[in-house]
Amino acid sequence: MTKVFDSHFHIIDHRFPLVANQGYLPGEFSCEDYLRRTAGIGLIGGAVVSGSFQAFDQGYLRSALEVLGDRFVGVTQLPYTVTDEEILSLDDAGVRALRFNLRRGGAEDSRHLERMARRVYELVGWHVELYVDSSRLGDLFPLLRRLPLLVIDHLGLSAVGWHDLLRLVEQGVQVKATGFGRVDFSIPGALTQIHGINPGALMFGTDLPSTRAPRPYQDSDLQLLIETLGVAGGEAVLYQNALERYRPRVRPD
Repeated sequence: MTKVFDSHFHIIDHRFPLVANQGYLPGEFSCEDYLRRTAGIGLIGGAVVSGSFQAFDQGYLRSALEVLGDRFVGVTQLPYTVTDEEILSLDDAGVRALRFNLRRGGAEDSRHLERMARRVYELVGWHVELYVDSSRLGDLFPLLRRLPLLVIDHLGLSAVGWHDLLRLVEQGVQVKATGFGRVDFSIPGALTQIHGINPGALMFGTDLPSTRAPRPYQDSDLQLLIETLGVAGGEAVLYQNALERYRPRVRPD
C-alpha cells in the first residue's frame, strides 16, 4: 500500500463557532468521520485546513490536532492583529501555515498578505496557502513572487491563468493536487506539466469532505495521480513533498 500525507482536508466540529459564508454552513465532519473515510488509503498524516466558514476560530483546530496527533498539522486563518505569542502558541500546537482565502473571503485580504507572510515566516517558519482562482494570478504575480514560501490550493481551479500558475511554479511555488472535482481542465495534463517543471511542487490532498465541490473526492482521484506520475513521482507527490513542507511534530516512518 502506498503512503499518503493528506495535505488538505477540513474538520467541521459543530461544538465550535461557524460563520455562514455566502449563506453556506457545512455539515458535521469529525476527526472520526475523516479517519473512517481515509482508512484504506495508507494515511500517515495530514494537514487540517481552516475553511472560510471557520473564520479566525482556533478552538476547533487545536481540538482536532489533539485528537489526530503529532503526525498531523494545522493550516489556520489569522487577523493581522494577532500577537506573536498566539502565533508561537499555535506553532507549538502543530500549526504550520497561514491561509488566505481570496476566492470566498473570510480572512484578511491581500492588503495584509505580504506583511503577514513575512511575519509568520520569520517568527516560526510558516508558509502561506492561497485559495485563489488562477485567473487572478496575473494581477497578483508581482506580489506573490515576493512571498517567502507559497502554496496554491486546488491546482489553481481554472484554465484561465494557467500560464501564470506555471510561472509561479518555475519560481518555486508549490501547488496542491487537490479538489479534482473543482477544476475545469484535464487533471493528468495539469499534473504532468507541474511535475515536469518541478518534481517537488505538487502535494496531494483529499479535500475531504469536499465542501461545495461540484464533484467530491473519490479514491479514484488517488489512483489517477499514481497512474499519471508513476511510482516515483507518486511517492513524491503523495507524501514526500508534503512532509518536507509541513514538518509534523512527529515525522511518520
